[in-house]
Amino acid sequence: MSKERRQTRAGFRAGMAAALAAGWLVAMAPQGVAAQGLSLTAYKQAVAGSLSEDEGMAAFYRARGFEPLWTADDSASQDRRAALIEALSRAEAHGLPARRYDLNGLLTRMRSVQGDRSRGLVEVELSRTFLKYAHDLNGGMLDGRRIDSGIKRPPQRLASEGLLQDLARRDPRAVLRDLAPHSPEYARLMHEKLTLEHRIAHGGWGATVRSGKLEPGQTGADVVALRDRLVAMNYLAPSLSARYDDAIVAAVSRFQEDHGLKVDGVAGSSTLSAINVGPEERLKSVIVAMERERWLNMPEGLGARHILVNLVDFHARIIDDGKVSFETRSVVGHQDPDRRTPEFSDRMEFMVINPSWYVPRSIVVNEYLPQLRRNPGAVSHLEITDSSGRRVNRGRGFAQYSAASFPYAMRQPPGPRNALGTVKFMFPNKYNIYLHDTPSKSLFNQNQRTYSHGCIRLGDPHDFAYALLARQTDDPVGFFQSRLRTGSETRVNLDEPVPVHLIYRTAFTKAKGQVNYRPDVYGRDARIWAALASEGVVLAGGQG
Repeated sequence: MSKERRQTRAGFRAGMAAALAAGWLVAMAPQGVAAQGLSLTAYKQAVAGSLSEDEGMAAFYRARGFEPLWTADDSASQDRRAALIEALSRAEAHGLPARRYDLNGLLTRMRSVQGDRSRGLVEVELSRTFLKYAHDLNGGMLDGRRIDSGIKRPPQRLASEGLLQDLARRDPRAVLRDLAPHSPEYARLMHEKLTLEHRIAHGGWGATVRSGKLEPGQTGADVVALRDRLVAMNYLAPSLSARYDDAIVAAVSRFQEDHGLKVDGVAGSSTLSAINVGPEERLKSVIVAMERERWLNMPEGLGARHILVNLVDFHARIIDDGKVSFETRSVVGHQDPDRRTPEFSDRMEFMVINPSWYVPRSIVVNEYLPQLRRNPGAVSHLEITDSSGRRVNRGRGFAQYSAASFPYAMRQPPGPRNALGTVKFMFPNKYNIYLHDTPSKSLFNQNQRTYSHGCIRLGDPHDFAYALLARQTDDPVGFFQSRLRTGSETRVNLDEPVPVHLIYRTAFTKAKGQVNYRPDVYGRDARIWAALASEGVVLAGGQG
């Protein structure tokens, strides 16, 4: 069945469901109840007895004396029922699983209402279904913390009582429409989802490219396969050329830029591997990104000015009023499970110029203690200090200590070889993660930059500092450099703390151009997709 026919049938079913929702109560209502205003004691008892699991919903119904929101036979209740059914019938447009809301079962229960108690049970069921859908669409269906230990972001949840109050006061279709994130990112991801589904329904992107490498000037079947795939992905205008010409070079370059690859216009093994990824896999990334965007749908927003670090894009950006005002390359945690950079949000409060590096305990005992046990003079650039901060005499040796019993701390003083470089940017958090400079500048030339112990290294830390300080001094460069020249550790508070969001997006958009994709370097998106699929999310055509 074509996608167009499926959409037509889905629209028909939604219209029929809405009509049923609007009319079912009039047909099922006990004779004379609405007209005579009789006390629905059995109805109220059924509602009150079914509310124990959600205190917010219980508070809402108590405040209104358990009067119905959905199941009265007035036009307002009919509108709410119809709006909810219409919304549930379109849940899959947001990458949410239709089976989670059991629309058919809900309609069956609505049609089967007989008496006040039955009506009360359906009243509660409608509110529960609305709240489940509202929470899923507004703040995400999954709790990422249960999927991967590196996801530290708690679910975003609007209060159930407030959601129901909003529904009681406002146009129900407007309430349901407003639930989804309003960010341009979410809207563009939804558009990409529809585009990919359309492409999948019409045969995908064509044959994969078999060659291991293709270069400008080559001809043949593999170049034709590359050409056709680039055309299908909208990187190249339709062409009959079988030659790797300038148009293909430009298209490959654009593709490389959008996929975080070295931009040289040559279809090497990494580029061809990315080009051969099918639209089904890209669609998974988009659906996961939509769920992740819902996790970020905080009531207070991301902040008019905020710092956004996409771990898999290996960039840190300062965003002002929705636009990138500064951007730099970054290095993030290694793929080893104990070195991966976590995902969370916090607020940057200060920077430290000429910082000391206080070596994390895990590095002290796992990396440096074995060296010190063999040679007390090892890692001589680090100071070993006791609990009072006094330097320890290395001459006594350390062979007697284990990882559990080693009583000392280690510190690297400010200086040109300091592991943190010349500046660090602090948003105090229990994970001990921050942004900082590094003396290892060559790492920024790599495309995949997973080398740190978890903190985020910046390619242009001084310019990053200038951009932050420009809000509080007329001469940010002079201010920063004067303190740097002292060689002394100096804390500089930010007059206005800046929200920091460490995110993980293998699919993300830009205001102009195509959607960007990145490798799933920590495997987190694969685990999120598996969790979504287990809840019933499917790709276009029912593929998992």
